[in-house]
Amino acid sequence: MGILSEFREFAVKGNVIDMGVGIVIGAAFTSIVNSFVTDIINPIIGLATGGIDFSNIFINLSGTEYPSLKAAQDAGAATLNIGLFINAVISFLIVAWVLFLIIKGVNKLKRQEAAAPAAPAAPPEDVVLLREIRDQLARR
Repeated sequence: MGILSEFREFAVKGNVIDMGVGIVIGAAFTSIVNSFVTDIINPIIGLATGGIDFSNIFINLSGTEYPSLKAAQDAGAATLNIGLFINAVISFLIVAWVLFLIIKGVNKLKRQEAAAPAAPAAPPEDVVLLREIRDQLARR
């Protein structure tokens, strides 16, 4: 089997297509979570901590004072962006929690399917015909 035919077989399997769809949905979900953290969670945390803006917490390594992270980045100063890292950690925790809940739900559905008894398979057509012949002979 050639490498191209092996790749084609791999690429058209349902799992690869499902994975691709999952990646696209995950990327869209990540942008929603990032907005949730930046636009909702951080202002609430800022309100609770007296107005601290996480996205603007940084350590300036250049020795020059800058009023904000954006000003330091625009000037090309080397910075440690602690606040942006905190935002990324919060986003990760939210995504991880949601994925945990999704996987937990899928596993619950799989357990329910496994517990449900499967309907007995219909006998093959030739067996059905032989049974009919047997029953007719028994009636004679």
